[in-house]
Amino acid sequence: MGLLKQKFKSIRHKYIGDKHFYRMTLSVALPIMIQNGITNLVSLLDNVMVGKLGTEAMSGISIVNQFIFIFNLLVFGSIAAAGIYIAQYYGLGDEKGLRYSFRFKFLITLAASAVGVAVLFIFHEQLIGIFLHESDSVGNLELTLEFGKEYLFIMLIGLVPYAISQVYASTLRETGETIVPMISCISAVAVNFILNIVLIFGHLGFPALGVKGAAIATVASRFVELFILIVYAHMNTKRFSYLRGAYSSFRIPSSLFREISVRGIPLLINEFLWALAMTLRNQCYSTRGLDVVAAQNISATVFNLFNVVYMSMGAAIAIIIGNLLGAGKIEEAKDQDRKLVAFSVFAGFVITILMIVSSFFFPNIYNTEESVRSLASYMMVISGLTMPLAAYACAAYFTIRSGGKVFITILFDSVYMWVITMPVCIIFAYLTQINILWLFVICQFVDTLKCIFGAILLKRGNWAHVLVQNEN
Repeated sequence: MGLLKQKFKSIRHKYIGDKHFYRMTLSVALPIMIQNGITNLVSLLDNVMVGKLGTEAMSGISIVNQFIFIFNLLVFGSIAAAGIYIAQYYGLGDEKGLRYSFRFKFLITLAASAVGVAVLFIFHEQLIGIFLHESDSVGNLELTLEFGKEYLFIMLIGLVPYAISQVYASTLRETGETIVPMISCISAVAVNFILNIVLIFGHLGFPALGVKGAAIATVASRFVELFILIVYAHMNTKRFSYLRGAYSSFRIPSSLFREISVRGIPLLINEFLWALAMTLRNQCYSTRGLDVVAAQNISATVFNLFNVVYMSMGAAIAIIIGNLLGAGKIEEAKDQDRKLVAFSVFAGFVITILMIVSSFFFPNIYNTEESVRSLASYMMVISGLTMPLAAYACAAYFTIRSGGKVFITILFDSVYMWVITMPVCIIFAYLTQINILWLFVICQFVDTLKCIFGAILLKRGNWAHVLVQNEN
């Protein structure tokens, strides 16, 4: 009994932190969680409002949002590598390194955004069309295409402001300010929600614009978020001294530019390939009909609301571990990371229960066919069961990335997706007549098997790597 008690105490010490640890963790993770949670809650409410317009409108917006998702991940990939350096430079206390890294983040994000907007504008009809399949399912494909085009053309206006706001929000978080990005996001989603009510259905004397109203509301919210972030950041340059002179020139030392590029460009490509694979996986589901597109939209909306918990924990891991590595505290970084990963998985089990419970009532809110609602319920249960594994994979990804192990990060993320997950999805979608639910189960759980590789990589511990030295 004594040995068992001692073993339990050892495990507890290894994987569970003290009160100070969880206060510190939540001080970083909770504002990100609230910000992302409110964003996705409003997105869910938007989705319900658009769902009142019918299956075609909901499906058209859902398809376009698949490509907006790729754009968002392209932005995320653009800021990722510079964010690693900013977190470590902040831990080191190097103002010049912070300023140069911020410039890099800003410039590469603008370049990536320009490419993304151009592709969506030029190839919009072809991209939307790959999700539309003739079948015996519900819905009018031509009407779905028109709704999608109307929504996309307006959404394009807000993509660059969104990208720049992510540059500021991520940099503020990486340098210790998590509250203001949360406030800017809450303000933006409040604007989005109010304008949705007014413009989608035509209240307060405004015309009922339907999907166009939903797009206008989203674009307006992007500008609100950007305005708050820029005003706050540049009015507080005493605190964020790296922003003083940030735009006086765009000089970046060639050695640092090369160093960030070596890690940044592969990470950008990685995020793009991963997002593209996720979109193509959904396209595989769409081969079973437009009702599947609508059901997947409902399921994914709820999934995105709940997964903010472990996604926010992943962002917190990147910041906390990055700061510790920058300060040269490698063993402390490893110890805290182990506890952070365990906390993320525990959160995954909690949100599994919430996701399954919500599957019994949430799809009934939508104004769509009973077959769509029933399918969405099953998809929500299946997605919920993957949550703990997804939480572990997310924590492993951000851990490996925090130490700048780019090649390993890419192998773990997009290479796994394209080499293992996607071939399985394509084979079962196009070469069999397997039922959509079994197709969904197979594709969801094959992707989570990468947790095995994540466990091996974390156990080795060679991800903990200091990248920066004082630029002064």
